[in-house]
Amino acid sequence: MTSPYRVVLGAAFDELHPRLRTYFDAIPDGAVGRGSGVFETVGTPRRWVWPVLAWFARAHVMFPVWERDVPFTVSNRAVMAADGAPAVAATRSFDLTALGRRRTALMVDEIGVSGGALIDRLGDPVRAEALFRATVRDGGLRLRSTAVRLVVGGRRVPIPRLVAPVVVLTERWDDAGGRQEVSIVVAVPVIGRIYQYTGRFRYGIEKGERSE
Repeated sequence: MTSPYRVVLGAAFDELHPRLRTYFDAIPDGAVGRGSGVFETVGTPRRWVWPVLAWFARAHVMFPVWERDVPFTVSNRAVMAADGAPAVAATRSFDLTALGRRRTALMVDEIGVSGGALIDRLGDPVRAEALFRATVRDGGLRLRSTAVRLVVGGRRVPIPRLVAPVVVLTERWDDAGGRQEVSIVVAVPVIGRIYQYTGRFRYGIEKGERSE
């Protein structure tokens, strides 16, 4: 199965750092990509946003927290999207602390291809969809959202561009540390940053499935 990142980037895919090509290339049938690391920050200190994030948290998208040094794992699997395009289904597990107690929160999404762009279907059930423009810079991948829509009652509701959140994801390889760096920032016009997570992790492809 072809990687959605390779489909969208075309020849630019080979400009990625070799270790990032492993991460973004097609995952062999019967294999799973697994990684683990630590996020330096997760969430937002703007507590007035938390009620909205709580709605997304019920579908495993974003969480109403502001935490540091959060251990996490990620697992990626190659799937076929409902529209028949190649996709990658990802599950990220965050080891959060709430009121002094540890709890695990999941983020679930599926990256596919739509109209020559990457599309991220967020949540289980899907709560939002974001279209991304993908570029390669200095061996790293940068995704910037071009459109965001909510999924409510099975209907896709576009958010007007003037008020739509802008999602920026960057992935780089740190040669010195031997780890992958990831950063996601969600910002809203006028208001500014309302959500983020930034950290480092190690990743590899494992042959065969194993129980979670």
